[in-house]
Amino acid sequence: MLHRGQESADGPGGEGLVVPMAWLYAEYIADELLRTGDLMPPTSFEFRAGRDALALTIFLADTHGELSGIRVVTQLETWLSLTAYDQPWQDWVRTRMERLTADAPGSSPDLDLAVATWRWLRETELLAPDLDAVPGDGPVPDEDAGPKVWTPAWRLGLPLGHLAIHLF
Repeated sequence: MLHRGQESADGPGGEGLVVPMAWLYAEYIADELLRTGDLMPPTSFEFRAGRDALALTIFLADTHGELSGIRVVTQLETWLSLTAYDQPWQDWVRTRMERLTADAPGSSPDLDLAVATWRWLRETELLAPDLDAVPGDGPVPDEDAGPKVWTPAWRLGLPLGHLAIHLF
């Protein structure tokens, strides 16, 4: 059975392999936004964290099943507000994921990829500069010289995704 945003490899209504089009489109948009922003090398874990956090935001913000038909420019404000520093992004993701898994009668490739991405973002920790350790009035230490902390990937990726949207 095909779900929202999915298409069979044999075309609409086909019985072949189900392609997770909504997830792949969200990931593509996130990848393009981050590459355009040129914030991190595309081969870095930081880039992956940013792409995955942004793709998850894009995918979960698509409440009407329009993802493959949207124009990116019309959604930028929504994505900016969801990824803003003062927003409880992780609570929003958790709530949306619970709602989607409860609403889905069975597993779908789109949702499976979103669940795996959310798990990776939560469970993977990256060594990053401790931004809380920067003195308020003092000089900002060199990124390589300052203190570092293990940070969940989503905490590092979310600001990168937010900044990439701003730079677009």
